[in-house]
Amino acid sequence: MTNNVSILAEIPEELHESLKTYLESHPSWDQDRVFAAALSLFLLQNGNGQTPLASQSDRACARVYLETLFSHQ
Repeated sequence: MTNNVSILAEIPEELHESLKTYLESHPSWDQDRVFAAALSLFLLQNGNGQTPLASQSDRACARVYLETLFSHQ
């Protein structure tokens, strides 16, 4: 079961414009899906996985990342 948590974040206007342009040309994606993919990829690339808890977290991030990329909403 997946639990979702809402976040409120301010982003630079240029990034927002790029996101809007991307979403307009990719109707199967929405803002939540983009943020989930971006955040999970960031955490995967910057995690160290050197402890059992970190490894478990990395696996969870990888699962979210792959599910986000390949979901067909």
